[in-house]
Amino acid sequence: AVAGASRRGALPAARGMRAAGAAVFAVPYDYVSFQSDISSYQSGRFYTKPPQCVAIPADLRLCHSVGYDKMVLPNLLDHETMAEVKQQASSWVPLLNKNCHIGTQVFLCSLFAPVCLDRPIYPCRWLCEAVRDSCEPVMQFFGFYWPEMLKCDQFPQDDVCIAMTAPNATEASRPQGVAVCPPCDNEMKSDAILEHLCASEFALKMKIKEVKKENGDKKIIPKKKKPLKLGTIKKKDLKKLVLYLKNGADCPCHQLDNLSSQFLIMGRKVKAQYLLTAIHKWDKKNKEFKKFMKKMKSPECPTFQSVFK
Repeated sequence: AVAGASRRGALPAARGMRAAGAAVFAVPYDYVSFQSDISSYQSGRFYTKPPQCVAIPADLRLCHSVGYDKMVLPNLLDHETMAEVKQQASSWVPLLNKNCHIGTQVFLCSLFAPVCLDRPIYPCRWLCEAVRDSCEPVMQFFGFYWPEMLKCDQFPQDDVCIAMTAPNATEASRPQGVAVCPPCDNEMKSDAILEHLCASEFALKMKIKEVKKENGDKKIIPKKKKPLKLGTIKKKDLKKLVLYLKNGADCPCHQLDNLSSQFLIMGRKVKAQYLLTAIHKWDKKNKEFKKFMKKMKSPECPTFQSVFK
């Protein structure tokens, strides 16, 4: 059972389920069958509806492929409706696609879409720390930091908890050497481009005049630009718009090797800077890019709310 009530976004530690030996609930990818009375999810919590076991919908892209079919709602982040789960989870899909840690999906989905068991079981603290340590440097390219709602010291260290591998096996999943700048490491897949669009505040079709290094960032000076999604950019600011690839001075961004192309550039405003969050060559001959352009006319995006702040 879970001790104490929790406010939205804050997780109490799991208690009362001591395990002999290793206190880890290992997560295989083929378990879906164990369901029982989930009334213990109500311990100390007050919801308008009782907890229920529901199918993970296909459009909950963060967790649809996690390896089990059903989840408890409300979840362990106190999201009471599926609409709220989808809205908040959508912000994390681009990070999942960066493959910053092998346990990222299991960690996030143990909270956003917890498997139907007889009581809530939280992710292990070491799993949280491993995912945080590998993924926060990637998040910082997008102007985000590890959020308070996922603070690792709130998760259990000695109780039964969700894990993927033994703690000493996590090091191998960390990036080795100089990797491609994460905003440049993008698949030319229509769904992936659309996910970036949904998680970004603005999108532009752009020609680039030059790229400079400045204070550890790449500074991108546009030559010609057409707004596709304005978001936080005001039209009057477009003329003097400068973009930054955060922490990108020394990592490769192959799209910027040849500036003769036009680009699809997406980003967000962080403090006074406009950060580049995704870049694609503007390629109308590419089938996936053409599919994206069709979808973009009426994108099905959840309302964007940053869960990273």
